[in-house]
Amino acid sequence: MPDNDSSGSDQVAALFSHGRLTAIPRKTARREQLLVHLSETLFERDRTYTEREVNEALLTVHEDCSALRRYLVVAGLLVRPKDGSSYRRGRQGES
Repeated sequence: MPDNDSSGSDQVAALFSHGRLTAIPRKTARREQLLVHLSETLFERDRTYTEREVNEALLTVHEDCSALRRYLVVAGLLVRPKDGSSYRRGRQGES
């Protein structure tokens, strides 16, 4: 239903001011909405990223790129090998 999609989009949009994330939400459900949005808008499917590229992408929206990167990995929206040498968009964020 379109209302649910626009409602979720509106809630995510409310977290931004002038293209920058104002704060990382503390509530898990709201943070998950944000993380899905970030994974879908900042990272291409089937592309490998270095940690530096991930950080640079996340810095475009918020200064705490390491926290966002960690949240994305924990949520399965970005996946990386144990050595942390690369990142890929996870399957969880697919609609």
